[in-house]
Amino acid sequence: MFKTRKEIVFVILAGIFITNAVVAELIGGKLIQIGPFVMSIGILPWPIVFLTTDLINEYFGEKGVKKLSFITACLIAYAFIILFMAITIPAAKGISPVNDDQFQAVFGQSMWIIIGSLIAFMASQLIDVWMFCFFKNRTGEKKIWLRTTGSTVVSQLFDSFIVLGIAFWLPGKIDFDTFISSGLIGYVFKLSIAILLTPAIYLGHHLIKKYLEKDNLPKKEDLQE
Repeated sequence: MFKTRKEIVFVILAGIFITNAVVAELIGGKLIQIGPFVMSIGILPWPIVFLTTDLINEYFGEKGVKKLSFITACLIAYAFIILFMAITIPAAKGISPVNDDQFQAVFGQSMWIIIGSLIAFMASQLIDVWMFCFFKNRTGEKKIWLRTTGSTVVSQLFDSFIVLGIAFWLPGKIDFDTFISSGLIGYVFKLSIAILLTPAIYLGHHLIKKYLEKDNLPKKEDLQE
């Protein structure tokens, strides 16, 4: 286990990826307003998911991202099951600081978020991987910004509207106009963050590359021979 630096890098990136994806599901039921625009607070962790997705794709390829995406989807589904069980089991009356109505108000909505996000997550991840590989096959190791931003432009268009549609519009939490405006502002927000994170992509790429190069350095015993 963890015999190489590349394995360690994958575990760290996978941990960051999974943690942010699950946290986004749990907090997604809260809507915030920025000026005239409404969006889910669950949008906050997703730029980190974009960042780790691109770094994993860069060093572990399409198969690495797909495997991790399926694992994450299963863990989100597991969270859905635990939340359902937790909502079903009644709170201790007069003892529990959180009653059933409060718990339902917070995590009941999260269940709709999880259903929408599961569908949107897998759709956007598969699109992102395909677009990333499409650009990388044509640019090689150059123009990292093009494949990271280009893949996000397309994948997050689907993600933004699928999540809001299933989690908020279909259950009647928001009307159609709010659905469209929230989807657009959410998309612009995620796209803007993705562009702002471009220097972080280059920094992460540099640090990982430098870290992995040490695996290829000759060992002392090899030099002595």
